[in-house]
Amino acid sequence: MTERSPGTALAVGGALLSLTGAALYVLPGPGLPVLATGLATLTAGLLTRATGRRARRDPRPRGETRDR
Repeated sequence: MTERSPGTALAVGGALLSLTGAALYVLPGPGLPVLATGLATLTAGLLTRATGRRARRDPRPRGETRDR
């Protein structure tokens, strides 16, 4: 089983909140705050995943160059 990252959980939660907010925007309910929270959470999750992948891909410290 693969290890789940916090970024994945944030992205999935943000997508669900965004869909709920979009539905509540049309139906009676607090749609805009839920939609804004969902989009912010989705963005945070995607950025967390992107920075995590970059850190795992390049394990060298910053400023160190590869010898050829």
